[in-house]
Amino acid sequence: MPNFLGEFDCKLDAKGRMMIPVGLKKQLPEAVAEGLVINRGFEKHLVIYTRKEWDKTVEDLQELNQYEEKSRKFRRYFMRGASEMPLDGAGRVLLPKSLMEYAGIEVNGEVVLSCQLNTIELWAKDAYDAELDNEPENFARLAEEVKGGAKIRRIDE
Repeated sequence: MPNFLGEFDCKLDAKGRMMIPVGLKKQLPEAVAEGLVINRGFEKHLVIYTRKEWDKTVEDLQELNQYEEKSRKFRRYFMRGASEMPLDGAGRVLLPKSLMEYAGIEVNGEVVLSCQLNTIELWAKDAYDAELDNEPENFARLAEEVKGGAKIRRIDE
């Protein structure tokens, strides 16, 4: 499982293409041969997967019960817009227009690639900045809640 690291500011060209930053491209050696997959995120952003990570995600989706309405709807909404994203000879990727519209990304616009362990989030820069401006006052409390209620020792105790 890849563990991507970093945050990269990029700019799209007039055709909706984005150059993969060198620092990220070094972390994606198989991407040139296998390509990448891009899909809608749960918030108004996009998610980039390596082909291997996408295949694992699809395997998980295949485990959902097709006879349950919620499972069918989830798969349908999750898969909506998923697209292969090959790198061209110059190391650029073309973002699908429908996904750009979903995420509020404009041609010639600024975007942020934010590495999230085994995936890479792609945000319109202003939306990313707004999302991170909403950081909780007590990040330690959020960490405690997310990590299963593990007791966090306070320095002043």
